[in-house]
Amino acid sequence: MISLVSPARAQQILTTIVREKRLAQNLTQEGLADRSGVPVATLRKFEQKGSISLESFLKLMWVLGGLEDMLTALKASKTNFNSIEEVLAKNSEKPRKRGSKK
Repeated sequence: MISLVSPARAQQILTTIVREKRLAQNLTQEGLADRSGVPVATLRKFEQKGSISLESFLKLMWVLGGLEDMLTALKASKTNFNSIEEVLAKNSEKPRKRGSKK
């Protein structure tokens, strides 16, 4: 699958979303930092450069009310079956534990 969004662009988009959510809730950077447990310096660096740890990002999203939506969006979509044979074949497959490509 070809993506039109680069990782750098995704960082910019996420930074903008977090800043907009923070401002919509009338929170200062200090206020969000206090509520989330993320240091103010880390939050500032994120809003300026897009750099943050996953744990800190999830804490921010938890406070801003977007964590559940993110988790839902990342879940695999449900398969639409056309026949009972497809259902039975899918149920007999074992979940993958390793990838096969290098």
